[in-house]
Amino acid sequence: MRDLLSDIEAGSTVDPVKRARALSRRELPKRFYKEVQVARQDDGLHAVQLDGRPVKTTGRNLLALAEEEIARGIAGEWDAQGKEIDPATMPLTRIANVAIDAVPERAGEVADDVAAYAGNDLLFYRAETPQSLVERQNAIWGPVLSWAEARFGGRFVLAEGVMPVRQDAALLARIREALSPLAPLPLAALHVATTLSGSALLALALMEGELSADEAWAAAFVDEDWNIEHWGEDPEAAALRASRRRDFDAAALILNVCAGRGLD
Repeated sequence: MRDLLSDIEAGSTVDPVKRARALSRRELPKRFYKEVQVARQDDGLHAVQLDGRPVKTTGRNLLALAEEEIARGIAGEWDAQGKEIDPATMPLTRIANVAIDAVPERAGEVADDVAAYAGNDLLFYRAETPQSLVERQNAIWGPVLSWAEARFGGRFVLAEGVMPVRQDAALLARIREALSPLAPLPLAALHVATTLSGSALLALALMEGELSADEAWAAAFVDEDWNIEHWGEDPEAAALRASRRRDFDAAALILNVCAGRGLD
């Protein structure tokens, strides 16, 4: 499935490959500031500042959040930049930007996208063989499915192989309903965790504190890790996975703080 938040951030549903190539060719801006601060405003929001000047989002809105821990995490990203500012190394900033600029007006679309993942979730599709992989999937994914079934009141249909299966519409509607109260920032983070893991159920378990970030990430890569153990790891794939893990951890931090659990 496409990454809706990337499309929103780009301003259109552009080809993601073309967008990635364009970004790779773009010259990174030079660092123009010395000090990064977080300042509490009169409205209670925590604004990130560069040399005393407020940071603006890509949509030219004020980069200010109710959650001080997240604002300080964003400030840390800006402070860690070297001679150039590389957005790829600033996942908290990117998630906050899209949460402030776009998600408030398209929250229903973002929630619908998460619910669509739940209808075609990674955890539904099981290996037929080898037995060691079958057992690992059952051991790691089974408890998550049991939790989700109890949480949302229904049973999921599992399949062996890749042929799609149809899930109970009422069950999916309850999952969608649970997303409606979410504020833009945790909703954006939930979507990021969903797309990176390929599983709305893992992302929901992460959001509700059923899984830690390490547990959810490991569950998302059961198949890949089994293959690595038997066939070795591709360096390029490993680098991409590390980059995605950085973004996943940023989403997990936001979900934990917004849920009142603090840093994971």
